[in-house]
Amino acid sequence: MIGGRLDDAQAAELAAVLKALADPVRLQLVSIIGAAGEICTCDLPALVGRSQPTVSHHLAQLVKAGLVTREQRGKWAWFRLRPETFAALRAALGGDTPPADARALTHAG
Repeated sequence: MIGGRLDDAQAAELAAVLKALADPVRLQLVSIIGAAGEICTCDLPALVGRSQPTVSHHLAQLVKAGLVTREQRGKWAWFRLRPETFAALRAALGGDTPPADARALTHAG
């Protein structure tokens, strides 16, 4: 994904990424993983108040969309954000600069 007008393939790719993010639990997981830098799947159910199978489902969707990476270490999987995907997402949506008032995004209704 690159800034400027999206072609059909780029629009489909962007839509798939946005669809993966269009879930409150997945957004929570992305924010938790981003804040931690890296986190074990064992810690996530308690942090989002969901069962392990539910968290695993959401993480699988985030991995499939290319938003996070998964690394198996023994019994547990560890997750981290893929910064290149988020950079491409920002670029496709018009730039790397956040809005002057980020609160406008959380209070839109």
